[in-house]
Amino acid sequence: MPERPLLPLWLALPVAIAGGAVLDLAFPDIGIWPLAFVGAALTLVTLIGRSAWGSVAVGAVFAASFYLLHIAWITRYLGAVPWFALAGVETILSAVGAIVITLSYRWLPRLLPGSWARVTLLPALVAAAWTAREQFMGSWPYTGFPWARLGMSQADSPLAELASWLGVSGLTFVMVFVVAAAIEAVRLRVWRRVRLLAPAAVAAAVLVLIPQFPTTDAGTMRVGAVQGNGPSGFFDRREPYDVFRAQLAATQPLIGKKLDVLLWPEGGVDADPLNNSSIAGALDDLSREVEAPLLVNAATERDSLVYNTSMLWQAGRKNPLAIHDKTHPVPMGEYVPDRWFFEALAPDLVGLITREYTPGTNPPFFDVNGVGVGLAICFDVIYDDVIWQGARDGAEVYMFQTNNADFRGTDENVQQLGFARMRAIETGRAVVNISTVGTSQVIGPDGSVIDGLAADTSGALLVDVPLRTGLTPAVVIGPAVQWVLGWSALPVLLLLGVLVRRRTKAAPSAKDDAAEV
Repeated sequence: MPERPLLPLWLALPVAIAGGAVLDLAFPDIGIWPLAFVGAALTLVTLIGRSAWGSVAVGAVFAASFYLLHIAWITRYLGAVPWFALAGVETILSAVGAIVITLSYRWLPRLLPGSWARVTLLPALVAAAWTAREQFMGSWPYTGFPWARLGMSQADSPLAELASWLGVSGLTFVMVFVVAAAIEAVRLRVWRRVRLLAPAAVAAAVLVLIPQFPTTDAGTMRVGAVQGNGPSGFFDRREPYDVFRAQLAATQPLIGKKLDVLLWPEGGVDADPLNNSSIAGALDDLSREVEAPLLVNAATERDSLVYNTSMLWQAGRKNPLAIHDKTHPVPMGEYVPDRWFFEALAPDLVGLITREYTPGTNPPFFDVNGVGVGLAICFDVIYDDVIWQGARDGAEVYMFQTNNADFRGTDENVQQLGFARMRAIETGRAVVNISTVGTSQVIGPDGSVIDGLAADTSGALLVDVPLRTGLTPAVVIGPAVQWVLGWSALPVLLLLGVLVRRRTKAAPSAKDDAAEV
C-alpha cells in the first residue's frame, strides 16, 4: 500500500505557499541565503506520500507563490499580462516536475525500505529529480528560463564555493540532498538513532568546508567601464543617438587615462555601426582618444537578419575586429516565437515587439590584445553553455554587458548581479558587469565586489581587474555533472517504476499459491 501523505492536503497547500515565499527571500534583493534550505524543506514535505494530482496541486501553489514574487519586476513597464504569462508557464512546468519528486518518494522505499537507503539513496534521487526539473525549465520551451535555480541563491553564502567544483546544478543537488536527507532522518526518529543523520551531516560539511577551486594569477587588465544612464528603456522618450551621447559624456573622465580596454553596456550604441558610417567614425575617434580598443554593443543587421551584437573596435584597424551575437535572445522580449499564435492571443502587447533578434552562433569570446575575454550579453549570464564556452575558449576575465533600463527600481538588476557573482565563483574569474543604468559592478574571482556604480547615475569605473587562467572542474565536467546529478533521475525513476509494477503483479500470485497450499 502506498504511504499516506505526510501532510493532509488542507495543510499542505498553505505550507507550499509559504515555501515559495520563503524561497524568494533567499534571493536578492533580500538575500537571506539560509532560507533557500527552509523553502526547499517546506515544499518537499508537502510532496511526500501525495498522489500524482495532489503533487501537481501543491507543486503549483508553491511555484506560483515563488514566481509571482520573484519576477514581479516584469510589471515595471509591461503590466500584469507578461508577469502572469511567464509565472504561469513556470508554475505549470514546476508542478509537472513535482510529480517526479513525488514518485521518487513513492517508489524507491517500496524496493529499498531500509533505513540507510532512506537517508542516502532516496535523498539522492529526490535531489536529482529537483535538479532535472531545474534543467528542463532552463531549456524549454524555446530557450527556457533558468533564472531561479536554487544554487543561484547562494551568491552571498560561503556555500557558493562548491559551484567551482560542480557548477550551479551540482550546488543545487547537494543543497536538496542535505534537506531531503535531514527530513528522512527526522521521519525515522533520528533522536533514537543519531547515526542516521550522518549522510545529511556529511553533505552539509561538503557544502561548508570545500573551498573554491584555485585558478592561476595571470596579472591584471586595466578596464574602463562606462554607465551612461541614458534613456535606454523600451518606453523612454529619446531622440536618435541620445544613448550614444550619454555614453560619450560619461566616458570623458577616462580620456587621458591609461586603459587596456573601454567597455560599454548592452545597447550603449543606439545605431548600427556596421551600416552607419558616422557612428563607425565616432567609434574610431573614441578609440583614438582613449588609446585603447572598445568593447561595445548595438543592434546590427547582416544579411537581412537582426542581431544583438557585441563588437571589438579599434581605431586604425578593419572594424569590427570581432563580433559576438547574443546566443539566447529572450523569447517575448527580443523576438516572438510562433508570432502568428501569440499575436492572436494578445495582438497589442505582442505588436510592441517589432524587432526580431536572431540567435548568434559565434563564440562568446574576444582576444583583446592577447587577453582572453569571455562574454555574456544580458540574460545570457544565466545560461551555462555561454559561460562555460567562454572559459574553454581561453577567457581570463569576463565582461558582461546588460541593459536594465526596463526594470529600473526593481529586484531584476540585483538578482542578475547575484548570478554574475556566482559565475565569477564558478569559473574562478573576475567579472566586469556593466549596465546602461546600473547597478554596475567589478566582481573579483572569489565573488567579492571590487568596485561599482549605483543605479540611476552616470559614471565611469577604472579598475585593474585581476586575470586568471586554468579551468575549474565546473567548467571541465559541468555537462557530465548535469547528466549524473540531474537527468539521471529520469531513467532511474523509469526503472524503479517498472520494478515496482512487476513486484505488485507478482504479489497476488504469491498469495494465491499460498492459499492453494
